[in-house]
Amino acid sequence: MTTDNHSFTNEFILVGLMSQPGLKPFLFVVFFVIYLITIVGNLGLVMLIVMEHRLHTPMYIFLGNLALMDSCCSSAITPKMLENFFSEDRIISLYECLVQFYVFCFAETTECFLLAAMAYDRYVAICCPLQYHSMMSKKLCIQMIIGAYIAGNLHSMIHVGLLLRLSFCGSHKINHFFCDILPLLRLSCVDTFINELMILIFSGSVQIFTITVVLVSYLCILFTILKMKSKKGGGKALSTCASHFLSVSIFYGSLLVMYIRPISDNDGFKDIIVAIFYTLIIPFLNPFIYSLRNKEVINVVKRIRKQRK
Repeated sequence: MTTDNHSFTNEFILVGLMSQPGLKPFLFVVFFVIYLITIVGNLGLVMLIVMEHRLHTPMYIFLGNLALMDSCCSSAITPKMLENFFSEDRIISLYECLVQFYVFCFAETTECFLLAAMAYDRYVAICCPLQYHSMMSKKLCIQMIIGAYIAGNLHSMIHVGLLLRLSFCGSHKINHFFCDILPLLRLSCVDTFINELMILIFSGSVQIFTITVVLVSYLCILFTILKMKSKKGGGKALSTCASHFLSVSIFYGSLLVMYIRPISDNDGFKDIIVAIFYTLIIPFLNPFIYSLRNKEVINVVKRIRKQRK
């Protein structure tokens, strides 16, 4: 690869998190442990839901697909990041870059729609319990999941297709730990107005729609809980929904901070910190937030352990 600053390039160097060589071993261990727990926790949850017939309900079907997307997102990013901690060149080709971004964008977009579907499911379960089976049938659940996957695939294909029209020149260093779209646009030597516009239109639409569904659903849930006569039942429902809403808030908040802003706003350190939350921390926390506080999942795990003994 030529080093001329004015030449075109098809290879990039990921320099995010690499500015402090002394911290590399520590960061490697931390992110490796996070990745290991993320994969074991999420794929373990998927297997548990698939194997246990009692968990074949809309809530757990959504949860299983959410765990699968968390595993995909983490696996698209973390292995390459861990490799780069001990790699001398840290090079990634343009096509590897685009594949990484495609998987990441697909997983994150699908997750947005799954979180909205889960919020609606909780709304129906708490606010309309007598109509739950008619309003949230398995058929509707499957249709919502298929719709989420189609939306995720189309969204990522649009952005990857638009990235392929660009030429990259100047610096080939990406100030990030993975190939995200904004750092790539900053390296382009052609006009990126269309790309930026599509990010605003499509990413903005996805987030506005799904956030609206989540907020309306949780507001309705909150009002219903406050009307409950049983303080014990209301407190339990409020505690569960509060932990779910906290996870959703961190996820959407970090996405909004990252993507709904001008491309000229270039703060590499802030970008990296925010990206760590929605690519590594949220997938790591979700199995604990959605499972360890869930009695049905805990009871299934206890029963499986007893059977093995």
